[in-house]
Amino acid sequence: MQFEIEAFRLKMPLQMQTAGITARMRSLQVRTAVALPAAVLSMLAIGTTAPRAQDSEAARRQVFDQILDLNVRDGFVYYRALKSERGRLDGYVASLAGAAIQSAPREEQIAFWLNAYNAIVLKTVVDQYPIARRTQEYPAQSIRQIPGAFDRLTHRVAGQTLTLDQIEQTVLPPFHDPRLFLALGRGAVGSGRLRSEAYTAADLERQLKDIPGECASRAICVQIDASRNTMAISSVFSWRRSEFAEAYGDKAPEVYASRSPIERAVLAFVAPYLLTAEREFVARNAFKVEYLPFDWSLNDLTGRGGR
Repeated sequence: MQFEIEAFRLKMPLQMQTAGITARMRSLQVRTAVALPAAVLSMLAIGTTAPRAQDSEAARRQVFDQILDLNVRDGFVYYRALKSERGRLDGYVASLAGAAIQSAPREEQIAFWLNAYNAIVLKTVVDQYPIARRTQEYPAQSIRQIPGAFDRLTHRVAGQTLTLDQIEQTVLPPFHDPRLFLALGRGAVGSGRLRSEAYTAADLERQLKDIPGECASRAICVQIDASRNTMAISSVFSWRRSEFAEAYGDKAPEVYASRSPIERAVLAFVAPYLLTAEREFVARNAFKVEYLPFDWSLNDLTGRGGR
């Protein structure tokens, strides 16, 4: 009987034997999958989806990085050229709506929100460029000529509906880093310098570390007038005085102890980056601090450099 069975197996067509082996392998795979603990399966699922989310954010950021590299020079923007090739900017801003950033590391979240704010400002200007003058209160072509540009126009970002003001006033403060407010390109000459590159988690500290030195070297951020015995500073320090005072107020030298928290904070923030004569001037501690009127002129480079 055993001999007959073996003989029958030898006579079976090859495809039938292969089918049987395949069926047994599938059965084994099913039993193995069922036996795997749920926790292990969950870990495997996370392992395959997380890199995809990171890759998506990296790809999105690369698009914005290319836009900035092509259209921004020393904080000024070729708005006309950007408008003529706005497809990538529109696509980038649209992609922000579904971004899953809430559980990302702190540096990744900060980079995301700075890039989102700056991209939305660019799109807000491009949507209306050239900007029609509606009021004498602000310069011609100013982003402030666009009704509700900061406080009424809403945008979908990371599953939320937000204005630009809400990003600045509610999203950024919990990070407790006032340098972020000088990293915002507000579409204005008086804002912090818009970089020609996107913010990234890996380079964030290097990028933010540049800000105090840039402020100290730019007349729209700090002006020292020895003849008037004044130190004039950006209105941004006044707008975000609580954040700057909290972060830098206790870092100023003792000689400034009698000054207000915001004055001590500004001195701690910019004094190390001033020119030698300027540092000697502030070290005497006999000057008056004034706030510069914010320059809302559009940071437009159109018509310069052949573009």
